[in-house]
Amino acid sequence: MKVADLVSGGAPLLGEPPPVELGNTAYAVRGRPKDGLRSVEHLGAWLRDMRPRLAVDLTDADIHGVTDRDLCLARELRDVIGALSAATVDGRDLDPDAVATLNRHAGRTPRWRELRTAPEPHTVVRFEGRPVAAVFAALAEEAADLFAGPSRRQLRACHGPGCVLHFVRDTPRREWCSPGCGNRARAARHYARVRKGDDD
Repeated sequence: MKVADLVSGGAPLLGEPPPVELGNTAYAVRGRPKDGLRSVEHLGAWLRDMRPRLAVDLTDADIHGVTDRDLCLARELRDVIGALSAATVDGRDLDPDAVATLNRHAGRTPRWRELRTAPEPHTVVRFEGRPVAAVFAALAEEAADLFAGPSRRQLRACHGPGCVLHFVRDTPRREWCSPGCGNRARAARHYARVRKGDDD
């Protein structure tokens, strides 16, 4: 697989924290479920698009070296993040099995920061094992921080018609994952009012 040949995964990228973005690769279009990680090519495209925001630097070779095993791990992590997001938004206790799965992903690949001095002091992330596995471990750690930290109180489910995405509310009035969902929700409310007026 060549990076230039990667297809778009089709999953929306909304600028949310990376674990939420991964969870949102299971999305809906007009209320119909869609999978943004249908193939290794879709996972490669998602990793390519998310590369600037990931905790581990991926090369083009890493991305086009994505395997079926990576795809299985990504889907499992995505589904766990989705389940934990839904429980958090609904105010339910987090499922112990989902938490155990998240923790297993977080501990899968050892990673650490090393100090470098040239050209100026900076740190680099080092890891053992495959870079893509290190990405998933980092995403799982970020998800653990999200579900345990103050941002969990701002995690929301989109109120857009048929939308199943989650987002971290960054303004008090935000109700939707994107302006598009907000526009659809307002249009649906307007249509309902007009239709009700026609029925009277």
